[in-house]
Amino acid sequence: MDQSVPGVVELSGVGVRAVGRALLAGIDWRVEYGQHWVVLGPNGAGKTTLLSLAAAVRHPTEGTATVLGQRLGRVDLRELRRHIGLVAASQRLVDEDLLEEEGATAHTVVLTGHTGTSAPLWDRYGPAQHERAHSLLADMGCKDLADRLFRVCSQGERARVRVARALMADPVVLLLDEPFAGLDLPAREDLITAVEDLAATRPALTTVTVTHHLEEVPATTTHALLMRDTRIHAAGPVAEILTGENLSECFGRPLRIDNLDGRWYARAVRR
Repeated sequence: MDQSVPGVVELSGVGVRAVGRALLAGIDWRVEYGQHWVVLGPNGAGKTTLLSLAAAVRHPTEGTATVLGQRLGRVDLRELRRHIGLVAASQRLVDEDLLEEEGATAHTVVLTGHTGTSAPLWDRYGPAQHERAHSLLADMGCKDLADRLFRVCSQGERARVRVARALMADPVVLLLDEPFAGLDLPAREDLITAVEDLAATRPALTTVTVTHHLEEVPATTTHALLMRDTRIHAAGPVAEILTGENLSECFGRPLRIDNLDGRWYARAVRR
């Protein structure tokens, strides 16, 4: 890789502290354009904090963080975020309560991604935007939800609508923070399939997915990062990182790792 060309995300010597506690320490990480990363690790390892830097929603306490060639602390974060798609299972959409109260459809929810607003701005949505919203719902495998009230969509359907909304602004990078949390098996597999399809249909789109479970890693993943105790345990090409040895050390117990058709599976080894 040409290190002289800025990556999507570049962290150098990054640390984050809050309330006197280290959330991240000594982080060096580079994400190139077109790569698909998964971030794995136990609870409290620092995964979500790491993603918040990549999403330009917080600054590092120490070190340097550069996103899309712009160094955090020297750039208008609001403008930078226009090029970043973020979907976090732990956070409702900023406008979700209002949209539910107004009886918004899934199509309307996706439309608001164009303006990034807490309510639809109808004068800003022309035929092209409406068509794009329909197309994105189709890409996520839920075109039949367009006219369904968002409030009656299942959790799995909402997850795919949220991803479609994040894609509405045509971001350079899509960040998914535990997008499969709370989904049943069919909904999880539907969302994984949709994410895998994005990699095929949008080769320029970079993705970073945070998850707790190896079974949720899309088959299109190119790179993996393992975190433990606020630090990076291992990072690199997915086949080199998702090994029994690495994952056993990361999670602190012996694990057996299997791969079938590009998907990964883990189970504890009985002693």
